[in-house]
Amino acid sequence: VTGASFVVFNGALKTSSGFLAKSSIIEDGLMVQITPETMEGLRQALREKKDFKITCGKTDTGDVKEYVDICWVENEEKTNE
Repeated sequence: VTGASFVVFNGALKTSSGFLAKSSIIEDGLMVQITPETMEGLRQALREKKDFKITCGKTDTGDVKEYVDICWVENEEKTNE
């Protein structure tokens, strides 16, 4: 689990790169590089307020250990007011 001040979703990852998606920590945030198809799925999930899971790692290995989960929650903590 990684806490971040911000998240950047970059939808320019090419399918030919050999990755499903890539995530990296930048400064105090997270950048997630995804394919245009995944970006469209993410946009749709955000519009519909549905959870969305992005699997990160190489496409040719079954040893995927990293996920980026976007989850809608019931209770919002009143932080950073």
